Amino acid sequence: MTAKSLKVAALQMLSVPDWQMNLSTAARLIKEAASNSARLVVLPEFFIQICAPELKDRFAIAEELGNGVIQTELARLAVEHQVYLLAGSIPLKSAIMDKYYNAALMYAPDGNLLCAYNKIHLFKFNDGVVAYDEGVNFVAGDKVICCEIDGFKVGLSICYDLRFPELFRVMGVVDVILLPSAFTYQTGLAHWELLARARAVENQCYFVAVNQGGEHESGRKTYGHSLICDPWGEVLASCAEGEQIIYAELSSLRLQEVRSKLPALEHRKL
Repeated sequence: MTAKSLKVAALQMLSVPDWQMNLSTAARLIKEAASNSARLVVLPEFFIQICAPELKDRFAIAEELGNGVIQTELARLAVEHQVYLLAGSIPLKSAIMDKYYNAALMYAPDGNLLCAYNKIHLFKFNDGVVAYDEGVNFVAGDKVICCEIDGFKVGLSICYDLRFPELFRVMGVVDVILLPSAFTYQTGLAHWELLARARAVENQCYFVAVNQGGEHESGRKTYGHSLICDPWGEVLASCAEGEQIIYAELSSLRLQEVRSKLPALEHRKL
């Protein structure tokens, strides 16, 4: 087996209502990650905009898949910095009026859209103080999406998907799972690292969980604490809140080591 490696950068952001400012911030962080030799760069969920739910025109930035200024700029950045770029999520128009897909877009270094994943599990939460219901504005995706990057099979997911292990089982044997997120502070504090490490262990793969991190202008509070863990569940890199970049070198030899000494993937019955 030829040894392979893949350097990944997780770009934690603190997105604001101004989408152009967020795109500028993302461009700066992508440039920094690329200058540190990252091959795969991952932005968080809603990196393009986080604003108050009651703002009526907050979906004015939604684009058709494959067409729009945001997607054009993302493709350009992938080419300029010669990276695989996962744009954590942007809103895309659906066939249903006033309903959108929460979509993660993967761009190749040649600027082509390698794949797109529409978030399958839509978040709903109400603790009596904070309430969210993504089903009001979003349509759930229905396709499991994987792609190949430099010999690594990569599975795509978004935020609330983290709580549904059956999604990752359907991916089959994957080497890396990417999870851009805007995990709430309340749920993140309780379950973020626990679930991310569990998904890595049970799928014997690398898990890259990239979050929004802290108090946003809109009043929303996200948990931060982006992390990258290996197939044994060991945390290779992590951070606290605020704008941060974390890095890790993913190794095919490490995958082989874990899977050979504990061949759990071969023992699946269901």
